[in-house]
Amino acid sequence: MTTILLLGKNGQVGWELQRALQPLGHVIALDRQVNKQGLCGDICNFDSLQQVMETIQPNMIVNATAYTAVDRAESDIEQADRVNHLAVKHLAELCKQSNALLIHYSTDYVFSGQGIQPWSEHDHCDPQNVYGQTKRKGEQAFEQSGIDFINFRTSWVYASRGHNFIKTMLNLAHSKSEISVISDQIGAPTGAALIADVTAQVLRYYLLKPKHERHTLIGHYHLAALGETSWYDYANFMFDQARKKGKVLTLERVNPMITKQYPTPAKRPLNSRLNTTKLQHTFDIHLPHWQVGVEQVLEEILYNETNDSA
Repeated sequence: MTTILLLGKNGQVGWELQRALQPLGHVIALDRQVNKQGLCGDICNFDSLQQVMETIQPNMIVNATAYTAVDRAESDIEQADRVNHLAVKHLAELCKQSNALLIHYSTDYVFSGQGIQPWSEHDHCDPQNVYGQTKRKGEQAFEQSGIDFINFRTSWVYASRGHNFIKTMLNLAHSKSEISVISDQIGAPTGAALIADVTAQVLRYYLLKPKHERHTLIGHYHLAALGETSWYDYANFMFDQARKKGKVLTLERVNPMITKQYPTPAKRPLNSRLNTTKLQHTFDIHLPHWQVGVEQVLEEILYNETNDSA
């Protein structure tokens, strides 16, 4: 039986992976806390991870942990590098020792964020902020390690749990009559559930391949919902859907705003578009339009709000 070690089980993507990976084999899901079996999944605790690997001897490590506080990373460089780069380098070393496959998640921030063409896997990487730089250094660590890896670059991740754009916008819509939202950054909102389900599909495909052919699947893949939108149009879509579902919002006006009008510590990409052709063709996967997942998660969040207030 395939044994899968999932790290970061309580994050947006990790939570969904706990569900999606179950049919593939025996899943041991860990976080930074020590579990009842004495196992700790803190990727910055190298000794603990070494013990975990020796104890469970996984065939695959799925790393859903990351330092994702983009603005804070500009002043917290050491910790961002520790999580996104040094810990990933150590994971690659453990995978090499045990001949395990590494599944990892990265970001469109490894690119420059310029232009209008969707980024493909062979495009030049040129990260513009600390977060993107540490994520790219993590990628380079397992590229250079010689291990088998599948790395999913994704963007604009959301879920019904955790902190994300949908929840932030809904909170503002309840408390503000007027807000401004960035209109010149373009990407595709991508649900954590979709990322987890695609991961499971890809790993199923990998496991069904004859062992001598699996190396042909190794590499980087871009994973995002279909279509594209701006944060401004994304927000308006959510507000329209919430009203259609009977939600009364305080919000009356949404103003478009360009990035230059809203300076942040970290430089943000204007172009977060990802070309997903390689992923779709290699694994025969259909990706839904971004609106499908957003509407579903929005409905779940609104349902929970209604029940919580009842």
